[in-house]
Amino acid sequence: MSHRFTRRRLLTVAGITAAAGLTRPGIVWATAGPSSYSPTWASVDQHPPAPEWYQDAKFGIYYHWGVFSVPAFGNEWYPRNMYSNGSAENNHHKAVYGDPSAWPYQNFINGARDKAGNWVQFAPKLPSAGGNFDPDAWAQLFADAGAKFAGPVAEHHDGYSMWNSTANEWNSVRTGPKLDLLQLHANAIRGKGLKLVAALHHAYHFNGYYQYVPYQSTETLRRLFGQNGSAAENLLWYNKLQEVIDGYQPDLVYQDFDLGLVDESQRLAFLAHYYNQAVAWNRDVVATYKDGLDNKGEVYDFERGGPTSLQFPYWQTDDSISPTSWCYTIGLSYYTAKSLLHSLVDRVCKNGNLQLNIAPMADGTIPDQQRSILLAIGDHLRRFGESIYATRAWTVYGEGPTQMGGSGPKEGTNRDIRFTRSKDNTVLYGSVLGWPGSTLTITTLGSNQVSLASLKSVQLLGSTAGTFVDLPTRTQDGGGLHITMPTTNPPFDALAYVVKLTFAGPIPTPGSGPLPTGWTRIANGTTGLVLDGGGSVAAGSRVKQWNWDGSTNLQWQLVDAGGGYYRIVNRTNGLVIDSGGNTANGATAVQTAWNGSTNQQWRLNSMGNGLYQIINRGTGTALDGAGDRTVGDAAVLWAPNNSTNNQWTITAV
Repeated sequence: MSHRFTRRRLLTVAGITAAAGLTRPGIVWATAGPSSYSPTWASVDQHPPAPEWYQDAKFGIYYHWGVFSVPAFGNEWYPRNMYSNGSAENNHHKAVYGDPSAWPYQNFINGARDKAGNWVQFAPKLPSAGGNFDPDAWAQLFADAGAKFAGPVAEHHDGYSMWNSTANEWNSVRTGPKLDLLQLHANAIRGKGLKLVAALHHAYHFNGYYQYVPYQSTETLRRLFGQNGSAAENLLWYNKLQEVIDGYQPDLVYQDFDLGLVDESQRLAFLAHYYNQAVAWNRDVVATYKDGLDNKGEVYDFERGGPTSLQFPYWQTDDSISPTSWCYTIGLSYYTAKSLLHSLVDRVCKNGNLQLNIAPMADGTIPDQQRSILLAIGDHLRRFGESIYATRAWTVYGEGPTQMGGSGPKEGTNRDIRFTRSKDNTVLYGSVLGWPGSTLTITTLGSNQVSLASLKSVQLLGSTAGTFVDLPTRTQDGGGLHITMPTTNPPFDALAYVVKLTFAGPIPTPGSGPLPTGWTRIANGTTGLVLDGGGSVAAGSRVKQWNWDGSTNLQWQLVDAGGGYYRIVNRTNGLVIDSGGNTANGATAVQTAWNGSTNQQWRLNSMGNGLYQIINRGTGTALDGAGDRTVGDAAVLWAPNNSTNNQWTITAV
């Protein structure tokens, strides 16, 4: 049974270790959350999915590097496709190594000679052994690139474990390099002050990856090729995760697709074990997923691209430095540094992180072109990092002609601007994806959208960290805020340029004119019905929708709750709108007395044309009219989307 009382996780003080649910003198707890977890959804869903360190970090690096890197042909699915008769990989394998029936995949692990007589094996060597694999140099490169978390694909679909596994004899200590690669990565990465990622892709290992491989004659070969039966394979899936968690204490466990095909009991056992271990370590951890888990306790990961607009709750995308392969191949092509940096900025402005994949060579060499790209990203983050690290998404993610998300990285233009804000909601950053010329116009800040009476200063962040140029000349009209830049031509080279707008108080929220400070009516974008408190009702009563008639039951005030959030107060009964903490689509919005809970706090996401999404801080879901024009029906909560059911006008009474 999970204990849902409020407590703070233990920080080690004078040798004291974690004790579930106990508060003792001298103990400091790290974060709010349960003191223990059981393998049920009701329990693991209470895990805070995106801790503050993760939301502050913004950028991480991981890498597809393993046995599949040796042939350096096709992509990381070579182990599968080499067995698919007539495929490019199959033809290549026959030409270079031989028929897979005689020269199987395990030869890349155990070592064998190709047709030309060359010894072929995944066996990177450390510099001390005369090799090119230098984990400390890798970690330094990641730090120089500006990453705040990093780590390897500890096991890909091929079933080869890059750690000292007792569950799987096909591992990097017993075979191949005879090194605990995950431990070497962990030591180096943590030695540079970064958080550790362990990526596990083995859900697909036994769910179709090796479908072209004939049934093997021994248990050990069947273990490599995922052929030992559902019960054994599901248990092995869990055992591998448990080994990585217990042995290496990753801060983030990333998993690829097909978790939905793993037994639910094993998925829940993994989550409960990971979260309980994190309590014992007194560390906040993150588990990401593409399917099979949920965003109540875990972070959803979009592969390649991410969403096209603001997305809640907090999310991440993983993308690769190459459009063609996730592992190294001969002739590998690359995205530009500018497109990858613009992609990172765009993801951050939409409330997400970027976990970027690189592709080292089999011997441990990181190609120069990949190094150059990473260092270019790091140069930007070193100079302009205050606009990225430890920021939060604003109510508008950006403006300009270039739509990003939904596909791979792309470069923006000098008319594309992406916004972030400081945690205290007093500083707005605009990353301009090209030099704008003599005048920068921010259309989002037009006089018909927002009042800038509290704007104290505008600055251009300088070419080195901590420097800036004041931009005192600016005008505002219906077309936007027009800022006179210091020069027509770029004053220095950069992949993007950042303007910093500092306000005397909270950043004003854009919309159709300044946001009303008094009583308002809140009308649905589809139905035109307005939110209705129902009169002098009891706490817990639902929020209804009604035709506007001027009644105080239909009037609401948005009261600043700090951090860009509002409480929404009914004029008749004084109750506030509350999500009830229910994250399900279709949950009913209710009214309760104000108690400061995040379930009672709402942020406005401007959709343009005076329409807003009204998004709950506690659940990440938004008020929704459900498309129902029936007077008296409830207002519900729904995942933010582009439907006008999900959008509202806010008009002064």
